[in-house]
Amino acid sequence: MSQSDYFVERRKLKRSRALWRAGVFIVAALAVVAAGIAFGGREAIKGARSHIARIEISGTITGDKKTLDLIKRAGDRSSAKAVIVAIDSPGGTVSGSEAVYDALRRVAEKKPVIAVVEGTAASGGYIAALAAERIVARETSIVGSIGVLFQYPNVVRLLDNLGIRMEGVKSSPLKAAPNPFEPMTPESKAALEAVIGDTFEWFKRLVQQRRGFDDAALARVADGRVFSGRQSIGLKLVDALGDERSAVEWLRTEKNLGKLPVQLYKRDDAAERLGLSEAAAFAADLAGFERAASALRRAGSAEREPVLDGLLALWHPAIQN
Repeated sequence: MSQSDYFVERRKLKRSRALWRAGVFIVAALAVVAAGIAFGGREAIKGARSHIARIEISGTITGDKKTLDLIKRAGDRSSAKAVIVAIDSPGGTVSGSEAVYDALRRVAEKKPVIAVVEGTAASGGYIAALAAERIVARETSIVGSIGVLFQYPNVVRLLDNLGIRMEGVKSSPLKAAPNPFEPMTPESKAALEAVIGDTFEWFKRLVQQRRGFDDAALARVADGRVFSGRQSIGLKLVDALGDERSAVEWLRTEKNLGKLPVQLYKRDDAAERLGLSEAAAFAADLAGFERAASALRRAGSAEREPVLDGLLALWHPAIQN
């Protein structure tokens, strides 16, 4: 075989291999799409029947688009005659909690919304619960933590020990303050306290408005403490002790909904529920498209990682050393 024939054969082999890889990837992608369509079709048929929608608000609340879209779907779907919001969250960002609250209030304008505190509805989690017409909690649930928090690390002494000093030029002394690389000045502390104080007032007024508290009742619950479900009844932070069955019974008797089934609305889309994102990445790996597989996995993991930034409405128990 001549050298030119050799290179021709090499090119043919490479072209054949590339076509084979592309074929494998296309077949796998079509299988992914077909499975998603089939699953989505079953979900659509299931969602067409009258039901009580169940939405879970758990973990750190950031007001992410998927959660807001999920709430909107429950509000827009005419077959969903009421919504149970199952909450187990220590809170999250203030703005994210506000976004969830606003989205639930829009739903509550159309149909009954009842919140069930399954474990914790603290801080931003309680903000979400406030959107409901009725709040039910277990006797041992954690409720409250009405307050606002801003935390940041201060590494000035560490940098001093390492002989490192951060330099910068600001347009004004309060720009980018507080800064973990410099001591907090009285001016920056006062500015931050003003923002926290204003946000705290917003939180307290929301509690007062939604729970019908006078100033004295509000003062009893708005010092940042958490309460058990049993304590929360006496303080009127919740309306009843019970669980999801209690909520369903209340909807059936007080809202005349009859014996409608409860349907869980899942936050992820069909592809994620079936693990199809990972399947697509695996297919790309199999076909030899390593970069595409890596990009698919990065995109999937990025959406699962909550980002906490700004003021927090978040509760966690202090750990004593």
